[in-house]
Formats: sequence, structure tokens, C-alpha cells
Amino acid sequence: MPQPPKRPHPAPAKAAPPAKGQLHPRNRHQGRYDFPRLIQGSPELARFVITNPYGKESIDFADPEAVKVFNRALLRQFYGIRHWDIPAGYLCPPIPGRADYLHGLADLLAEGNGGAIPRGTGIQALDIGVGANCIYPLIGHSEYGWHFTGADVDGTALGSARAIVQSNQLASAIELRQQPTPQNIFKGLIAPGERFDLTLCNPPFHSSLEEATSGSRRKWKNLGKLDPKRKLPVLNFGGQGAELWCEGGEAGFLQRMVDESVQFKDQVFWFSSLVSKGGNLPGMEARLRRSGAVEMQVVEMAQGQKQSRFVAWTFLDAEQREAWRKARWL
Repeated sequence: MPQPPKRPHPAPAKAAPPAKGQLHPRNRHQGRYDFPRLIQGSPELARFVITNPYGKESIDFADPEAVKVFNRALLRQFYGIRHWDIPAGYLCPPIPGRADYLHGLADLLAEGNGGAIPRGTGIQALDIGVGANCIYPLIGHSEYGWHFTGADVDGTALGSARAIVQSNQLASAIELRQQPTPQNIFKGLIAPGERFDLTLCNPPFHSSLEEATSGSRRKWKNLGKLDPKRKLPVLNFGGQGAELWCEGGEAGFLQRMVDESVQFKDQVFWFSSLVSKGGNLPGMEARLRRSGAVEMQVVEMAQGQKQSRFVAWTFLDAEQREAWRKARWL
């Protein structure tokens, strides 16, 4: 008997792009924060709240302790994280922007899954440079239930991340690994036969300690807090060594990441990384073309006046992606 014609897969439903300067539509951090509610959940925040020049409640973002306590309050209110702390001097990231990256990655997975975001611990995500803060695994698991493997070269950072994971009873959802060779990115982390549905990374921005320190002073000046009598925190008000700089800076790190990704092209569905400097995009795109990447996407993000983006790429063709989807996402 003749077989009935195959029905084409429905076109994936892409999320509407956010308006200029706005966060992703699913981002929980839209609009102004309700400080009374934040303080109700985290009373320690009260002593850091100030009135900004526009007459609105805010905090002093040049005060590292204020930023840390603010992040703790956000994680508690929006993601149910009861215990969160980081060692002095380690990177204290802006949570809304980190959440945007994860929502953008969820949209990428949905594009290959008929518009539905794959959820649950069957989805495996690898966070390169998880840091002491463990932000991506905390938010990604809370929002989508994904299982995360967080990797870092810094033992102190991993110790902090491990304390966060254990104190919030998330050991079954978040695994931590130390990268044994600082020059490597994926090598030494991804085991033979292991599969990841996505990787993510916030690469080091600067190419040297001197450049990182200079960047810290510029940041303070932009915040209106450059005061010769006020001592700068080590490096800046958040960041240690590998979190802030590496040989070749962001461009060099991204080149190494692309080159290493080729060696694991059949084990990862989507590779991705933040790209802070737009000028690094052309070089990365050219390297991806030479590497044989089947598809690359640049996803723009914005928070107010701050512009950022992430780049995602895959070496899997359409047939391989469909087989992956059926085996892992259904």
C-alpha cells in the first residue's frame, strides 16, 4: 500500500526579540525592583539601599558588599536560593544579564524542538568558568530544570560554588569539575561518549592584569565613584585572575574555544559564549567558517544602555539534530 505523505515539521516558534534596551520577555527582572519586598525576604539589604539622583531607591553599585547582598536578595526572591555567598574579591555578576543569556539559549533549543523548550534534568548544560558565584547553574536549573556541570580552573572558586550547591540541596542537579589544565577549555572536561545539549561561557575580558586594573578604574569613574582617597578593591569590585584576564584577552580565548570545539563536534548540540566586545565578532565568525561549523547564530542582548551578545554554533547537520532531539528531548 502507498504510504501517506509525511507531514512537514511545523516551523519553530521563535520568541519575539526584546525591544531595544529591554530584557528577554521571560526575564524575571523587568522594570524597577520592589525594594520593600526584597528587604522583607532579605532584611540585611536595608542598610545598603540609597536614593539615587532620580529620587528612586537603588544601591551603590560601586560598593562590593552592597552588590553581593543585593544579588543574594534577588536569588532568594526570584529563584528560591536560600543560601548564597562568595569569597571577597570574586566576581559578583549582574543577575538580569546572566538570566538573559540562559533564556536566549532556551530559545535556541526550542527552535530545534518545534517551538517547545526542552526542560528537565535530561538536558545537560556545561558552564565553562562557573566561578565562585555559580550563577548560571542556579538560574538555569530554577527556570528550566536543566542539569548543569560547572567547570573552573580555580579551586577556591569551585569550593565556594560547591558550598552554594550543597547548602541549597542541589547536588543532584549541579555537578562541579576542576579543569586540570588552565590552557584547555573543553579538553580534560568532556569525557568520551559524554553528551551536552549546550555549553555556555562568560570568557575573560582582558589580556593582562594591568588592563583589568585600568578597566576597573574606568568602571568606577563611570559610576561616579573615582576618589583618590578611596582604595580600589583588588582588581575591581568583583573578579579574580582567570575571571578577568587571560593571554590574548577575549579574542584569544574565543579562538581557542572554537578550535577545541571541533574536537567535540559530535558530543555537543550547541556551543556558545558571551562576546563582550563587538569587534571580536568578525574574527570569531571567520574562524567558525574555517572550522566547518554548520550553523552559527549571534543573539543580541541589552540591559538599558549596556549592549552584549552571545554566539552559538553547532557542527550537527539537520539529520543529526533531529536524531539528537528524538533520542534526548522527547
